[in-house]
Amino acid sequence: MRDLIRQKIIDSFSLPIPPFTHRDIYLPVVKSKAIAVIGTRRTGKSTYLWQILSERLDHGYPRESLLFFSFEDERLAGMKANDLQIIVEEYYLLYPQFRDKHKVVFFLDEIQNVAGWETFVRRLLETEKIEVFISGSSARLLSREVATSMRGRAMEALIHPFSFREYLRHLDKEPNKELNRLTKAERSILEKHLRDYLLCGGFPETVGLNARDRFDLLRGYVDISLLRDVIERHKVSHPVALRWMIRHLLTNAGGYFSVNKFYGDLKSQGIQVAKDTLHEYFNYLEDAFLIRTVSIASRSERRRMVNPRKVYPIDSGLIKLYDPVGQTNLGHTLETCILLELERRGAEIWYIRNSTGTEVDFLTRYPDDRRELIQVCTHLDTENVRERELRGLHDALSENKNCTAHLIVLEPEIPQGLPNSIQVHRASEWLLS
Repeated sequence: MRDLIRQKIIDSFSLPIPPFTHRDIYLPVVKSKAIAVIGTRRTGKSTYLWQILSERLDHGYPRESLLFFSFEDERLAGMKANDLQIIVEEYYLLYPQFRDKHKVVFFLDEIQNVAGWETFVRRLLETEKIEVFISGSSARLLSREVATSMRGRAMEALIHPFSFREYLRHLDKEPNKELNRLTKAERSILEKHLRDYLLCGGFPETVGLNARDRFDLLRGYVDISLLRDVIERHKVSHPVALRWMIRHLLTNAGGYFSVNKFYGDLKSQGIQVAKDTLHEYFNYLEDAFLIRTVSIASRSERRRMVNPRKVYPIDSGLIKLYDPVGQTNLGHTLETCILLELERRGAEIWYIRNSTGTEVDFLTRYPDDRRELIQVCTHLDTENVRERELRGLHDALSENKNCTAHLIVLEPEIPQGLPNSIQVHRASEWLLS
């Protein structure tokens, strides 16, 4: 094991930095904390570690002070927590000049493959002058588990699929000037890219693929996440009910989900499963980052508990994959993209049901305590649509006076005469802002 680890360390410094699309990920800056890069499968967590390594090089770090060590290696099978110390010993035998004198960075990829890794990382932070980044599959590196096992010694960086800007950057189509300086032709191209992004999603490997290959990849992502991150991890006893649930959730993006109602639907199909089990399955799917959920805005914990949550897939490309009629609702797809973008921007998110019976898609609160009401729609070209969308915002403003109101519209043409109290945004511009 020692010889293998020593060789892996030596080899790591001869590895070229793989090509990558720059990600706009918020990275916590807190001293003496490990950074856990988490997220669903195939979003580019390992690649993001290489991006951080590249940025450290740009800031003048010697290459030998940046160790990228991957535990995704069959030769390391059976490695135990005690063996992890060998990495530190062998590294400093090779580079003794760095110990206690120069900041060293360890990038430990897929470290969750070694049972007991948390104790090793905590000790590393306490006893060595080493900055630590860890990444791994959502099967064993969940938000709540990182917080518990690291005992406050880790912060998280959550990786989503590509944002719209990252998607354009990956295709080498990112605008190189301010959006208000785009020509009509350039704006039309941008709107076309947005519609492609909404339908195809932002998983890095799927960008630019034909529909068949993209669907096969996405279906594989969901299947392997269900198998490894949910069924095997939690020893799921009723996988049929679980698969019914994930299909239902991904087909109804932005819809309300009630375990009680779903329980009744399964029962009518002759599928017997306990309600408590369904509650557990729902939480497992959220833990694996396959879905994102939004609760109703309320000071009452009981009201939040009894009202259904709105559910969204982790990527808009999954919506069409599970659409039984193959005609994706662009409104729900856009709403999903806005929700994911709000998460990237660090917002806490709820939905609003006004006392008048109207609704608002999102109430957000940012770390600086800014609060926004956000309504999402595809177009405002009919009076009925305008009245419905605006009424929800007006009713919510009367009950949330410390908020600003925003209406995000997919169609680039915005009608005149809208009230000044509501800021109207083209979706393409808002997503790139």
